[in-house]
Amino acid sequence: MVKQRVYIDTSVVGGYFDDEFSADTKKLFERIINEDFKVYLSEISRLELLPAPKHVQEVINLIPPKCLIVLEFTDESKQLAELYVNEKILGAASMDDAYHIAIATVNRIDVLLSWNFKHIVNWDKIRLFNAINMKLGYPPIEIRSPKELLKYED
Repeated sequence: MVKQRVYIDTSVVGGYFDDEFSADTKKLFERIINEDFKVYLSEISRLELLPAPKHVQEVINLIPPKCLIVLEFTDESKQLAELYVNEKILGAASMDDAYHIAIATVNRIDVLLSWNFKHIVNWDKIRLFNAINMKLGYPPIEIRSPKELLKYED
């Protein structure tokens, strides 16, 4: 069986210790530890985590090394992210969010997971990201909250 390719942004890593998101993030990480997914991060994620407390940075170490891929920040991703901002889907202050979406799109990741409901997991914005993506020949990107990848027992 082919494993789903899942990009997690920095909010998912930080969500491990966040009161609001901790329970669901830990359930997601149970699936990650069980190697249910190929997990993708980017150079942007690594940079965003630098000022984070050490215990937050160490959440990355829970991902089995054979399931973790760190994606490069390419010129193609940068140009796509800049287009999202130029088209006013996101403001310039949200450039790192645009980078996450663009990197996941350019690498044709199955789903981007985020707890950022203002700029990323937002139905209106997802439609606009995908309109640009499809106009440029990229497939649409699935953007979801980690809650949607949890398994629920009957």
